[in-house]
Amino acid sequence: MTIALTGTHSTGKTTWIKRLANELRRNRIDVEMVADLGLQAQQIGLPILSDHTWASTLWIITRGISNEIEAWTKADVVLIDRSVPDALAYYEAALEYRGQSADPHRIEHFEDLVANHCFNYDLTLRTVLDPRLPLGVSKARDTDIEFRALANLHVKKVLNRLDIEHDTLPADGHERALVETMAFVKGCLSGPTMT
Repeated sequence: MTIALTGTHSTGKTTWIKRLANELRRNRIDVEMVADLGLQAQQIGLPILSDHTWASTLWIITRGISNEIEAWTKADVVLIDRSVPDALAYYEAALEYRGQSADPHRIEHFEDLVANHCFNYDLTLRTVLDPRLPLGVSKARDTDIEFRALANLHVKKVLNRLDIEHDTLPADGHERALVETMAFVKGCLSGPTMT
């Protein structure tokens, strides 16, 4: 099964998904994690965050899909720290931030890729930005608070526009979400019961 996290940066995705992975492993469940591709994209020279382009978006979406498919062969549960809808959302946020218009054909192509792939997610959780919380310091981050908020808005828009079913993961709801997700995983992995 696949659990996907989506949301703007510095909303606790990586911290929460690592806690979930540890809890699953304590329960003897094989887990594979698919990491955020932002740093890797940056290392090969692709623009990210407010400089996102159609090429960097295409690379992140297709590489993300490829990494997720590979992970499915290795574990019972795959955890995705930044699922493919985020790449489209960040692209749209970057275009708005720069005052540019999107090519509707490219957007349609991205929407098809993202929507068709997201049918493979058993559970999607969208972190909710709490603007009172500071940017995280564990990763190199964009320090533009305005862009972070814009990305948050576009993540929500993309998920709703593409009708991707998801639950929210507010900053003050991580404990509850951890308990509920563990119950969901155990229920799915145990299969139907005979009565």
